[in-house]
Amino acid sequence: MNQQAMNDAEALLLKAQAGELDSETFMQQLMDVTLFMPIYEKHQIGGLQPATGDKAIPLTLDDDSGNKVLVLFTSPEMAKVFVRDFPGYGGGLLAEFKWILEKVGVGYSISINPDSELGIDLEVGMLPGAVLK
Repeated sequence: MNQQAMNDAEALLLKAQAGELDSETFMQQLMDVTLFMPIYEKHQIGGLQPATGDKAIPLTLDDDSGNKVLVLFTSPEMAKVFVRDFPGYGGGLLAEFKWILEKVGVGYSISINPDSELGIDLEVGMLPGAVLK
């Protein structure tokens, strides 16, 4: 693997994969990086998007055990190929990981850059509760 980081999130993942960070330091630093969260958008009609409330619907999948997995990416570019299989998730938002967790809530596993060498899966419970306060 000879990848180059395109942003702070990718640099952090590369350091973690190279064994340069212990898990606690990695998780603390991960809270402050900006990630891309695909959000469901209804198709626009005539350039107008109907009002559907202010609740964003992030891309989640079910794992083999039936647990919800929140799908995030280090950039919108990293998401492009993956979200093609999920109509309506072409857009999204960039936000700090800590903010995303605060808004989405606990109880999700998290997959950052799924299907990529520069990815990581975090199981439910790997995020210390204290970080979310």
